[in-house]
Amino acid sequence: MNIEQAIAGWDGKSAEDIENIYNRYSSDSLFVANLIDFTRQTALQKGATWLLKHHLQRGRRISAEQAASVFKLLSQLSHWESMLHILQSLPYLRIGKSDVKVLEVFLRQCLLDTNKFVRAWAYNGFHELAKQHPKYRDEARQFFEMALKDEAPSVKARIRNIMKSGCH
Repeated sequence: MNIEQAIAGWDGKSAEDIENIYNRYSSDSLFVANLIDFTRQTALQKGATWLLKHHLQRGRRISAEQAASVFKLLSQLSHWESMLHILQSLPYLRIGKSDVKVLEVFLRQCLLDTNKFVRAWAYNGFHELAKQHPKYRDEARQFFEMALKDEAPSVKARIRNIMKSGCH
């Protein structure tokens, strides 16, 4: 079995199974490149983005070119979980100048999503964008202020955690 078959066979739920896939294939030199490619396939997207997020959260880095490839795929994300995984990966990604606009469009769309987790992490995404590109600081602060008035309690909690970090 190869990684593509393993992801395709994952039930989309079992954390143990997806962790086992990570442990089995993450040392492959093409691991990240494969995950980026698999993100283009709707059937593999959720697993591929989870694996990428997990990889980054474990302190592994990807190249600026690979990060740019991830940003180019944002408009192709079709599952809320895939969007969430990429949003949760943003603290680990370098946002290049050429990636800013596509990320900004994605984040704005996520702020309107019906899923509270996606919205909460979209606010975090604006925080990450503002950290790397300071021209977004005022706008991020305005989003946070509006959200603290109008958003669901779980989203407000995420925003308060961002604000406690002292960046906004």
